[in-house]
Amino acid sequence: MSPDSYSPGTQTADWQARETRRRRLILAGVGAAALIAVLAWAMKPAGQTGDGRSGPGGFARGAGGGGPVPVRAVAATTGTVDVTVDALGTVAALNTATIHSRVDGPLLKVPFREGQLVKGGDLLAQIDPSTFQAALDQAEGQLSKDEAQRAGARVDLERYRGLLAKDSIASQTVDAQRFTVQQLEGAVRADKGVVENARLQLTFTQITAPFAGRVGLRQVDPGNMVHASDANGIVVLTQTHPVYVVFAVPSEYLPQIYRHFSRGDALPVEALDRDGKVVASGKLAAVDNQIDTTTGTIKLKALFDNSDDSLFPDQFVTARLRLDTVSGATLVPSAAVQRGAPGTFVYVVNADNTVSLRKMTPGPSSGDLRSR
Repeated sequence: MSPDSYSPGTQTADWQARETRRRRLILAGVGAAALIAVLAWAMKPAGQTGDGRSGPGGFARGAGGGGPVPVRAVAATTGTVDVTVDALGTVAALNTATIHSRVDGPLLKVPFREGQLVKGGDLLAQIDPSTFQAALDQAEGQLSKDEAQRAGARVDLERYRGLLAKDSIASQTVDAQRFTVQQLEGAVRADKGVVENARLQLTFTQITAPFAGRVGLRQVDPGNMVHASDANGIVVLTQTHPVYVVFAVPSEYLPQIYRHFSRGDALPVEALDRDGKVVASGKLAAVDNQIDTTTGTIKLKALFDNSDDSLFPDQFVTARLRLDTVSGATLVPSAAVQRGAPGTFVYVVNADNTVSLRKMTPGPSSGDLRSR
């Protein structure tokens, strides 16, 4: 018989299975004489019928002549196994903003295309600025008027002071003029504030993107009146380069996760689609500061570059967090690992070509292989 070839892969640890969490990983080195794991099910020849019986202590027995049933034996291998944990995750944009108008007015244009990528500062909407330009002109006119009156009052104040020095005017007149100058100075400061506010209101008629991202479907069309109080805003902008994936793992993994964090290790995280295909690779970015007492889980956040837009906000993915890597693990086919009255076991071919049952404590899996 020629042994099949198996290669190590990535372990999937079902965190919901409590039994798996209690198992201890037992590693065994493989010497020159490789361990031979025998697949537990019997491969009957084509056309053979009968009520063969099998049990944890031996092979299935054919109904015909009671002869041995052919089985396939596979040599155990030694390899590296990634210790991972899988959890359902949700893609979250790095930043999300509902773009609102800050002033009321008729919408002149919405220059973006729905679904378009925009840069920070790009124009997203233009509100009619005429009303706000008129208010600015009016404020600037009032400022010029008050500045002229202040200048005249200052000249009069200096003239009155000269007359007071010659004792040609009452001091009350000088005091009154000084108060007039101070009043006009206050009016000028107030006018400057009105001008700045009017200028600011005018800039609000141009609504720009606060950051680079992708715009969604627009909520209002040109020609409509927009208000600062509109609940839906004009459009939703999301930043998707990079993105987060938020997921939760059982709290029992928290000490191991924090041990890596304290050393500054980057814990790799993969995002898998519903078919189990890896669509993106990233790293763990943040750990929540409290455990959910309802589920006994801790929320984690992984960061993905997402330069190819493989992840989309609010998309569901399977997040695979790699906690550790085990080297030198003995790997046998997962199908050869059986459970019965003796516990977990495999059939082993001995040197004299006899078969015996050997109990084992399974460790992490690697593709179709199970470590022990």
